[in-house]
Amino acid sequence: MTASPPLNPDVSVVVPVFGGSAALAELHQRLSASMAQAGLTWELILIDDRGSAESWPAIRALANAHAQVTGLRLSRNFGQHAATICGIEHARGQWIVTMDDDLEHPPEAIASMLEVGGEETPLVYGLFPKRTHSGFRNLSSELMRWTLKRAFPDLNEHYSSFRAIHAPLARQLTGFRLARPYIDGMLSWMTSSAKTVEVTHGERHHGESAYTWRKLISHAFNIFVSFSQLPLRIASYGGAALALVSFAYMMFVVYGYFSGSITNPGYTSLMSVILFACGIQLLILGVLGEYVGRLMGAAYRKPMYLVETRAGFVDESQATPRA
Repeated sequence: MTASPPLNPDVSVVVPVFGGSAALAELHQRLSASMAQAGLTWELILIDDRGSAESWPAIRALANAHAQVTGLRLSRNFGQHAATICGIEHARGQWIVTMDDDLEHPPEAIASMLEVGGEETPLVYGLFPKRTHSGFRNLSSELMRWTLKRAFPDLNEHYSSFRAIHAPLARQLTGFRLARPYIDGMLSWMTSSAKTVEVTHGERHHGESAYTWRKLISHAFNIFVSFSQLPLRIASYGGAALALVSFAYMMFVVYGYFSGSITNPGYTSLMSVILFACGIQLLILGVLGEYVGRLMGAAYRKPMYLVETRAGFVDESQATPRA
């Protein structure tokens, strides 16, 4: 192992690892070369989010061979955002850069992102003019981005997991203590001083994306319920609209009864109205139930993540993750 890393490096690079362990050696090599060229001291924090059995041996091998690398293994899969916050809480750098493990985020772009950042601009996103995903995946991502922007007007529309965050701002993320965090929503609430830097979207040469359609939909649903009141508003507006329609239909039936046009209201129309109204009510109760479930999760005060094992350099001054 090389000499101990600086206690306060210029940059801490945080990478949650789920299925991209095959790219970690190349990631370290390219990161080391780009940081040396930029004249920056650095550390690399790899968090094993229990995606595959190969991840931890690869992380541990890198951590044992290079002093700049620290490995953290979570006790189970807590999700990309929780794993990222775990790395942020253990980071010691003046800037904290978050990126994916598949090399679609080029390490060579970190220096240009840091040049744009500063105390007045504590958040810089890597902007990809063109992504290397499939056309269908790009379309779904843009649709998701458009929907989130309407639900969260303050959300930076160019958000991505390739971020450079000034350390004082980044460490405030741990104060939320959410069981299901969404980093970009939290950052949008914390600051509006964000900039973007255009970077080239790299090709994935190892494995496939861990985000299946089911996970993407689940992630989107969690974002809406945890960070937006839009579902509640939709439920309220939908309930109000249903009440107006029901009232209008009731007036129509009453008018028909007194005018003689309706002598015997049918069973079909009556049951249709009842079933439709009950369906809407159940939908609204389901939305309310999701919010109640989130409140219960917050009341339990479960930790956002649990670190099971560490590898590499460990700074004894680092605080233990709080529950």
